[in-house]
Amino acid sequence: MPSLPEYSGGCQCGAIRFHVVGELTHSSICHCRMCQKAFGAYYAPLVSVRGSEFRWTRGEPRRFQSSNMVQRGFCADCGTPLTYEAPDGVAIAAGAFDEPARLPPRIQYGIEAKLPFVDRLGSLSALRSEEDAEAGDFLLHIVSHQHPDHDTSDWPPR
Repeated sequence: MPSLPEYSGGCQCGAIRFHVVGELTHSSICHCRMCQKAFGAYYAPLVSVRGSEFRWTRGEPRRFQSSNMVQRGFCADCGTPLTYEAPDGVAIAAGAFDEPARLPPRIQYGIEAKLPFVDRLGSLSALRSEEDAEAGDFLLHIVSHQHPDHDTSDWPPR
């Protein structure tokens, strides 16, 4: 019998980590205004964990009741948006997974609130970080305190 895929992830500071075992086939983008505000972004990329084995492995999100039907989980330490929790199940912020490229979106919701320029984002001029001459000095001196994209026995390192 083939083994089920496994995923891990967590918040930016590492205070909260999670692990998922199972097929994750329902990845989406939600454009509704509530998701825009919850993520502080043009849209919210989400991955449903319904039907999988999901568990928090370090810490647990703080929650905000964003409506009468939905709670939003986030890291109380760094503010990373983590969950969309509704009566029909839980979805995890796609960017919180250690390997978000494994979970491309398959559908868009809330398109009535979709911002008019979102479909043109791919046509904007683009630079790799090291190609941005104005940010060169900044990038040369930046030291990341972000948790790495893999599980650690404890965090922050001692």
